[in-house]
Amino acid sequence: MNELQALDAFASLSQETRLRIVRLLVKAGPEGMPAGAVGDAMGASSSKISFHLSHLERSGLIQSRREARSIIYSAVYPALSGLIEFLMKDCCQGRCDPVEKNCADTCTD
Repeated sequence: MNELQALDAFASLSQETRLRIVRLLVKAGPEGMPAGAVGDAMGASSSKISFHLSHLERSGLIQSRREARSIIYSAVYPALSGLIEFLMKDCCQGRCDPVEKNCADTCTD
């Protein structure tokens, strides 16, 4: 992930509803959720949810697919991992895996 992609992703996540949607879709797993279920979970109208889903999809953090009459949204795990790696890539001068929870312990050794 380059700096411009990271800026776009962070801009998308800086809005409360969009951050909540991404977290919801991460919890939903690779199978994702129908747009209507996302809207119900967020307690927002379909037009507002559609706006937020489109914004997140343009930033590459989520993706959609059609199943019969539904549009299913799911998190793009490589993009989310890439965002974390972008933030942590220089952690500990490369001595740790930035996704590991014990990274801070490695840095203090």
